[in-house]
Amino acid sequence: MSENATDHRSERGNLSRRSILTGTLAGLVAPTAVLALGADTAAAAGPGAIRPLGTTRHITIFAEPLPNGQYGYGLTPGKASIPGPLLEMWEGDTLQIELVNNTDKRLSIHPHGVDYKTESDGSPFNDSFNEPGETRTYTWRTHAPQQLDDGHWLPGSAGYWHYHDHALGGAHGTDGLRAGLYGGLIVRRKGDILPDRTFTVVFNDMTINNKSAPDTPMFEANLGETVEFLAIGHGDQLHTFHVHAHRWANNRTGYLTGPDDPSQVVDNADLNPGSSFGFQVKAGQRVGAGAWMYHCHVQFHSDGGMAGVFLVRNADGSMPDGAQEAIDRFHQHGTHTSTSTSTTQSDTGHAGH
Repeated sequence: MSENATDHRSERGNLSRRSILTGTLAGLVAPTAVLALGADTAAAAGPGAIRPLGTTRHITIFAEPLPNGQYGYGLTPGKASIPGPLLEMWEGDTLQIELVNNTDKRLSIHPHGVDYKTESDGSPFNDSFNEPGETRTYTWRTHAPQQLDDGHWLPGSAGYWHYHDHALGGAHGTDGLRAGLYGGLIVRRKGDILPDRTFTVVFNDMTINNKSAPDTPMFEANLGETVEFLAIGHGDQLHTFHVHAHRWANNRTGYLTGPDDPSQVVDNADLNPGSSFGFQVKAGQRVGAGAWMYHCHVQFHSDGGMAGVFLVRNADGSMPDGAQEAIDRFHQHGTHTSTSTSTTQSDTGHAGH
């Protein structure tokens, strides 16, 4: 499985795709392993593990230093990564996060999209952070849509969100974000389709997951698998997110509700600091297996290294014709190299560098 990808297939256990689509079982149970995704968590939960909706769960996250002045979150000591572990909840869940600060810096964890009290805000503004070496518990809650007495509806928590530091280097965690203290958060609604794989893609200033081409993550799936992208923006730059040959509906899920759904269908969307969105696609649907690019469509950004590879293998997992050659060109022949024109644009328009 590729870097920064989460494989959900073992988490379904005996829940069939049909039951997930119709909601016949999804309305009653949900997989435990979508608590915090990664090999360690999935193995601990075991295939086929289920739990009632509205569960309160407790996890431990370790904030740790990484090479080259970077920092990351991890589920076990010595396993911090950039981005941090993908956390998933279902509407109605409560998640208690015991954050262990194994660094010599003040830091925190702050979520988007969920409910929390001021003591779990994760900001110095609310005196909510970890001193070096300190352990602190943050509580996140979620809720379903609610109808008011006047007939109007308030939204639920379901969506593609994220979490990040809010205390390292200042009141807004600017240094922590630049150094890699961030990760994905997905809140699902009963009846939502579960993907085969989830990819977390973070545009952070002029990097993707704090890397530049040709070292950006290569995401892999087999032809026909249901693939989910969670796109997150950080830093000081305005971006767009584009995936070659795949498209989605610009709404909460990426799916149309029917042939007359008026949702705009896109293959390129704004991804700016603090924003996030997600969608699901069938890998290679109508276009076939192959090596496809994903990148920022601000031209001097993609020229400057904000590009990567989405590899759709054949259905049996084998390499498609021409895919390895395309990947080799990406790594060896300068498809990510800035031109003199884009360098000039970068010098005049790239704030914060």
